[in-house]
Amino acid sequence: MRIYWFYSLICISTVIFSITGIILTPIDWRGKIWAKIVRSWAKSILWIVNIPYTTIGLDKLDPNQQYVFASNHESAFDIPLTLGGIPWHVVPIAKKELKKIPFLSWAMLAAGHIFIDRSNRKKALQSMANIKNSLKKNPRSILIFPEGTRSLDGKMKPFKKGGIVLAIDTGLPIVPIACCGTFDVLIKGSKNFNPKPIELRFGDPIQISSEDFDNRNEITEQVKQAVINLKSDWNNFDIN
Repeated sequence: MRIYWFYSLICISTVIFSITGIILTPIDWRGKIWAKIVRSWAKSILWIVNIPYTTIGLDKLDPNQQYVFASNHESAFDIPLTLGGIPWHVVPIAKKELKKIPFLSWAMLAAGHIFIDRSNRKKALQSMANIKNSLKKNPRSILIFPEGTRSLDGKMKPFKKGGIVLAIDTGLPIVPIACCGTFDVLIKGSKNFNPKPIELRFGDPIQISSEDFDNRNEITEQVKQAVINLKSDWNNFDIN
């Protein structure tokens, strides 16, 4: 399928789900209805383009616990895969540039998604403080992509510490997750995509506390290695 058809379908789906969510926003101040709408939107994207997906490792997690989910980022399909594959209330930390996209940005704001200015350290730190306060008022899980941007070659980039520091500040366990197969479905810059099965793999939660700030570099590398291991397990399974 040509990529412009794919984005056209995404736009139509996004507009429909956004309008539905915005209408329901006044009665959904905790965002629980929005969480279901976002999951439905994500699953609709995968269904529209006929991409089957599976999840592995959810049994390791407590559905009543909030987490910081840390994922690799190798394709635009990582977004619907993670938002559709995580079955609980989760909001992603997104770059501020997405605020410029009509309907999508309105829906993200209404759903309580979090924007951060990565180009301004002072604003980024203020955003982190706002996120921490928001989580106290309305507990929910957070989704981060520590690489900061999509991979051009499928190889994992260095992990940035910002999301890990947020987890340390809030005391939320970090769950490494791996998007598997999405790079082959849609390569950044390509005009075509190849529908094929993809998978979301969950690792064991990494317990941390506010006393771990001095160990943030080591924890960041620990999370990255866990994601690499999850990807490696999938690659070995896929080959076999």
